[in-house]
Amino acid sequence: MKYVSTRGSAPALDFAGVTLAGLASDGGLYVPESWPTFSPDEIAAMRGLPYAELAARIMQPFVGDCLTPERLRELTGRAYGRFSHAAVTPLAQLDERNWLLELFHGPTLAFKDVALQMLGLLFEEFLSREGGSLTIVGATSGDTGSAAIDAVAGLDRVEIFMLHPKGRVSDVQRRQMTTVRAPNVHNVAIEGSFDDAQAMVKRIFSDTDVTANHRIGAVNSINWARLMAQVVYYFAAALQLGGPERAIAFSVPTGNFGDVFAGHVAARMGLPIERLIVATNVNDILHRALSAGDYTAGTVTPTAAPSMDIQVSSNFERLLFDVGGRNGAAMGEQMRAFEAQKTMRLTNAQREGAAALFTSARVDEGETAQSMRWAYEHCGETIDPHTAIGLHAARTVPLPAQTPVVTLATAHPAKFGDAVERATGIRPSLPTRVGDLFAREEAYVELPGTYEAVRAHIMDTAA
Repeated sequence: MKYVSTRGSAPALDFAGVTLAGLASDGGLYVPESWPTFSPDEIAAMRGLPYAELAARIMQPFVGDCLTPERLRELTGRAYGRFSHAAVTPLAQLDERNWLLELFHGPTLAFKDVALQMLGLLFEEFLSREGGSLTIVGATSGDTGSAAIDAVAGLDRVEIFMLHPKGRVSDVQRRQMTTVRAPNVHNVAIEGSFDDAQAMVKRIFSDTDVTANHRIGAVNSINWARLMAQVVYYFAAALQLGGPERAIAFSVPTGNFGDVFAGHVAARMGLPIERLIVATNVNDILHRALSAGDYTAGTVTPTAAPSMDIQVSSNFERLLFDVGGRNGAAMGEQMRAFEAQKTMRLTNAQREGAAALFTSARVDEGETAQSMRWAYEHCGETIDPHTAIGLHAARTVPLPAQTPVVTLATAHPAKFGDAVERATGIRPSLPTRVGDLFAREEAYVELPGTYEAVRAHIMDTAA
């Protein structure tokens, strides 16, 4: 399996290469040269497999000969052995049609654990083979940071710098990052938004003064290996609800488009998916792009769902490349114009290609709170604001009457206790496995929201 850049001019790499590279050298994102597929019979034969075994089956075509099937199974067994639920990503039924896919049973209580527990092991595997080291630079709107830090803390060959927007993540999210006291972990709070932090991370990859001294790696969803791991739970949910004989719809609360793009990959691989609902909050660039073809970045509005307070969705480029004809040169030109002007129109091919599978919905703060109340009062389920956005979209977007709708429950409600309490009157408790989170000492640096300040800190601090 070879991987190519969405912008067409970076060298093709194998799976180990893209895992360690993260962003392509031409600024694009890596995608498989072609999509591997499973037949309906092959998908049906996966029904009932333990999650770790299912993950190895789904990932093997993407891994190619970089890992033997036996070694891949060992790694998936280790990655998913740390989850608190035996099913890893269990389903919960809300009513006759709506289901929640609980993705928060990992060590940091968010869906990012499903991918990053695996990614940390892959970094360790590939770096040990070559005797190399990696300096990870990442940006987080809340959950990626804690999940990535948990996955790599203490690793000998990996050092991580994680940027978060000061004051724009929840107390739980921040503490899950800043109370990890491993020597290879560096937390940075910057003035500004997640989009500002994400732009700095992308700029680091093309800064030759930095890359001449450090091998820079990515844990954000620009890293293909992370998306690959997220594909698995679409298969897991569909197989439990009648797939592949029955098509399932999924509603995905998303800001950076990685989680829902994994659903697109599952569909490309042969999983029957009726629709993928892209659920946004009021930071609705994805809804505007999919519904009207207008991909224009606005000002980020802070909300009760901070992980979705994003106006530039990195992984959207992967979709536009895939459905728009896979023309790297044209994609590169289109994205460079967007990066300069912060606005672009989708082509007809891109709009039509996306519309074949994707629908979108914009959910405001009042609707988010209403969705949390409905889940609690009518179903006995306490859900976080991000999940509530997905659930509201699932209950309002028109779909065929007999189609089950699975909303991705992306975070444990206790990570956003204030918002949940305001909506429901109930304050969810942190699971005991989180321990004394609020008694631990924090450690992080605060920097101005400038690239120069962040770059200087990394250059001065990195081993």
